[in-house]
Amino acid sequence: MFTGIIEEIGTVTGILKDSAGAKLEIQCKEVINDTKLGDSIATNGVCLTVCKMNQSKFTVDVMTETLRKSSLGNLKVGSKVNLERALTLSSRLGGHIVSGHIDGVGVIKSFKQEGNATWVFIEAPIEILRYMVYKGSITIDGVSLTIAYLDDSSFGVSIIPHTSENTILLGMKVGATVNLECDVIGKYVERLLSFKDRESDTPKESKQGLSLSMLSENGFI
Repeated sequence: MFTGIIEEIGTVTGILKDSAGAKLEIQCKEVINDTKLGDSIATNGVCLTVCKMNQSKFTVDVMTETLRKSSLGNLKVGSKVNLERALTLSSRLGGHIVSGHIDGVGVIKSFKQEGNATWVFIEAPIEILRYMVYKGSITIDGVSLTIAYLDDSSFGVSIIPHTSENTILLGMKVGATVNLECDVIGKYVERLLSFKDRESDTPKESKQGLSLSMLSENGFI
C-alpha cells in the first residue's frame, strides 16, 4: 500500500529482458534506507518486489503481464522513475490510498502553463475513465493528483512547482504513456452494486438467508 507521495526520482541502470519478463536495476539514495529484500517499492506507480539490493541500487523482477499492462516496458537504461516505499502504520497519508496495481495506461495529450502551475491533459480508455470523478483522486506514474478536468475521452490535472520538481511528470513529452491507477473506492462500490443487481434478479425463496424460522426448520433451535 502506498500514498502517491513520491520520495525520490531514481535512475534505471540495468534492464534484462527475456521470455519470462524482465529485471530492472534502479539507482537511488533515499528509498534504499530501511529497505529489505522482499519489500515493495512503487516504481512509476507499479508495486514491485525488491529481489536484490546494495547501498545504492535495487533490483526488481517484472512479470510479462506487468510489462504488457504498464509503461515499464518502455523504460531504457538512463530513464528516470518515480519511487515510493510501501506505507507504514506510522506514515502520514498525505496523498490517498494507492495499491500499486495499475488499471492501465494513458497518453499525454498536452501541457498548458497557468500561473505557477502546469496543466497536464491525458487521454485514457473509457474503462479507466469510468472510475474517475471531478475533484477525485488519480495516480499518474505513482503520483497522487486531483482530477481538475474530465470529459468522455480524457482528463486533466494541475501540477504545482513542488510536484514538478520532485517527480518525472513534467519531464515527459506529448505522446508519452503513463501508468494510471484510479481510486480503489469506486471499484468496490461498483462490485457491491453488481451483486445487488444479481440479488434483485434472484427468486425470493432462494434469498431467505439466516433467520429464526430457517434455524428452527433445520433443527438448530
